[in-house]
Amino acid sequence: MSLKEILQKIVDNGESILLSDKEKDWEATELLSGLSERTLKTPAHLQQGLYIAEISPAGYLGRVMFKVKQKA
Repeated sequence: MSLKEILQKIVDNGESILLSDKEKDWEATELLSGLSERTLKTPAHLQQGLYIAEISPAGYLGRVMFKVKQKA
């Protein structure tokens, strides 16, 4: 699954979460409109309630791209 598909699923489901990188908390819609197409095509995995991680070419979980936070 690509990062774009994960973000679109979050938006479509109306999930009340923020995605946090090292600098800021983001809405999924902001990331969909602001990230490059190349970044959005990155293979990724959503661990519900915890994080979105990149999937390496070998099929292993790589770096954590975003931590999942519940909106207050």
